[in-house]
Formats: sequence, C-alpha cells, structure tokens
Amino acid sequence: MHQFTIGIEEEYQIIDVESRDLVSHVSKIIEGGKAVLSENLKHEMHESMIEMETGICQNIQEARAELTNLRRHLINIAHEQGLRVSGGGTHPFSHWSDNTITQGERYVKIVDDMGDVARENLIFGLHVHIGIPNREEGVRIQNVMRYFLPHVYALSTNSPFWIGRYTGFKSYRQEIFVKFPRTGIPSYFNSLSEFDSYVDLLVKTGTIDNAKKIWWDLRVHPFYPTIEFRICDMPLRIDETVCLAAIMQSLVAKIYKLHQQNLSFRSYRRLLLNENKWRASKSGIEAHLIDFGKEESVPYPHLLKELLEFIDDVVDDLGCRKEVEYAWKILENGTGADRQLQIFKETGDLTKVVDYMISETEYGITHGEPAS
Repeated sequence: MHQFTIGIEEEYQIIDVESRDLVSHVSKIIEGGKAVLSENLKHEMHESMIEMETGICQNIQEARAELTNLRRHLINIAHEQGLRVSGGGTHPFSHWSDNTITQGERYVKIVDDMGDVARENLIFGLHVHIGIPNREEGVRIQNVMRYFLPHVYALSTNSPFWIGRYTGFKSYRQEIFVKFPRTGIPSYFNSLSEFDSYVDLLVKTGTIDNAKKIWWDLRVHPFYPTIEFRICDMPLRIDETVCLAAIMQSLVAKIYKLHQQNLSFRSYRRLLLNENKWRASKSGIEAHLIDFGKEESVPYPHLLKELLEFIDDVVDDLGCRKEVEYAWKILENGTGADRQLQIFKETGDLTKVVDYMISETEYGITHGEPAS
C-alpha cells in the first residue's frame, strides 16, 4: 500500500497581551525560536502572522506528536516575548490596514500586483499535504476530491468575525480570499498534461511566475509529490487539526484504492460544488448540503456519517480511526466558529473571544499551568 504521508502547515495569529489585537512581531518570534524551531517557522504576507510547519510524517500519530511539540515551543517562545499566539481563520476585530506587510520580495510583488486585495488578505488557514504515488494519479484524485471539499471545510469553520463585526458567516475567511485570482474549487482536468498545459500557458503569458501562485482549495503541488488541501480555516485545538488531516489522508487513500480497482466516482460540475461550499461557509456544521445523487438538501450530520462510512475500509490500515471519529466531537461541541459565537453571545466582548481563542490554542499543551 502506498504510504500516504502527511505534512501540516498552520498559520497562527500573533497577539498583544494587553490589547488582544494583532501585532506585527513575527521577527521577534522567529528570532526567539531560532534555536529550536528555525526549520519550522516561516514568515507570511503579514507580520502579525507566523506559519509553522511539520516535516513529512509517516502517519497521523507522528503528525500529532510533532504538531504538539512544535506548538508547545511556539507558545513558550511567544510567552517569553510577552506575546500570545492563537488559531482562528480571522482575528475578531483587528483591521487589516493596521497590519504591516512582510518586506520579502515575494510579498512585495504580490502587493504590487494586487494592491488592497493583497493587503486585506489578513486571514489564517490550515494547509495539509498528503503524499501521492505520482502527479498523474494526483490529478485523478484532485478531480474526485473536489466533491468532498465542502464536507471537510464545514468542520473547520472558524472565522465568524471580521473587523469587529459578526459577519453572519461561520467562515468569512473564504469570502475574503475569493478576491484573489485562481482561488476556489479547481476545475476538472482530463489528464496531467491538460493540467500542465494550463499552468504553462499562465507562466508563458506572464500571468504567474510559477505554479505556487495557483491558490485553489486543493491542488496537486507544483514541486512536491503531494496533494495539498488549502480550504480549511485555521482550527483552535490540536485535536481539530489532527482530525481534519486524518480525514484528508483517508479520503486520498480511499479514492486511490477505488482507482486501483478500476472503480470511479461520479464527477460533478464546479458550479454545483460551489453551492455546497457557499452553504458550508455560511452555516458550517449547521448547513444543509446538496446531495447531488438524491437531488435534495441534507443536514450536514447525515453527510458526515456517509463520508465516514465511505472511508471506513481504509482508516484501520492508516491507523487513524480515533482521529477521524473526533469529527463527532466537533459536531457535539461546535466548530471554532460556533464556540467563538457562544462566547460573544455570553459576554458581548470581542476581547473575551480572543481570550477564549488563545486558551483553546493552548488547550492540552503544557505551558506552566495547562489552559482550562
């Protein structure tokens, strides 16, 4: 059986202890983390964001262990600098115009190309890479996987606030990111060569300088032998990140298994898939998504049950049943968005929401006293 390796990238908010606002102090954290985390921390477009990435993990237990270790170090470094770090797809009240752009050549060029669309892109995501046998198979997996993106995305919804307002969405992050070109659910590609021709045309015409400027919700990675999920909001708890990664790994393994048995999965047009993505963005796990086979709207828990049944025959081989089934816990407790909204309902205070986000990000990670 192919080894469906896992690599995880998490984008954290850097938060001021007093104001609970975002602060542009990424260099302090990178400097402070040089000794233990130099390979794992990266700048992102805004200086109030830090990206942390694992190495290539052979299974979900290895991914959890590495994530926990990295997050513990990151939290400790932030505390030493008088800062905090938090999950969440958006900051509840920080304004993008108050946040400094990182002065790297790549980011300066993106801002030159896109102006305020780039400056406004103060959002935080979870990216998961799953190892694939080859890029040809990757395109086949990408085609099928598009159907499941809204199902996975709903579980991750964690950005209900934007610039001090409740947006009416469980994930407003995607509504901001959609202003970028080459985002959203990818089109169907008949073959790897058709996919490569598309990329070559964009490079040849000077539209992009490399394929990393294709920012779809899911993409066969241009440089690594992986398929990369980019649709999810940055979760709060490690358990949530691990659950999402385990479901993604299982879906890739299952679709590959079907292909090995010459079985296919019906393909749906992107126009239809986008309807489900919109519903997931708006309502998260409270959404009714369209079951295209039955041609009716179905409550999300029913579709989650179907999804978990679909991957049931691969989770034990991958050793990730427990992690996948944490999805029921997310349904029970609410996603990050549901829980943020609950705190706001109880307190009416967005700084209290940030307090909660920080404590959930530190949950189960020892930093002096464990967070409650």
